[in-house]
Amino acid sequence: MAPRCPVCGLVFERETGYFIGAIYINYGLTVALAVAGYFVAEAWLAPSPGWQVAGWGVFAVLFPLWSFRYSKSLWLAIDHLVDPTDAAGEPGSNGPVRPS
Repeated sequence: MAPRCPVCGLVFERETGYFIGAIYINYGLTVALAVAGYFVAEAWLAPSPGWQVAGWGVFAVLFPLWSFRYSKSLWLAIDHLVDPTDAAGEPGSNGPVRPS
């Protein structure tokens, strides 16, 4: 992962534990897709429960490995939306002016 955005200079790497929220996003997305996929496959294809559990178990292991980078970028975007930072990573300079 690059340390900064080449366009705006936003600092990507943060303190230890910062990306815990990205793990929650990744987990939630994986569970939602696996559960929804289970019921859609059950309704349309009616495979045996053993095949369903095996297939969605493999999905639940592989999908988070692929999607974690996107979960991290979504978490950064949410954080930047809630608490804008300047190019040096200092909070508040790009956000709304707050009265003292």
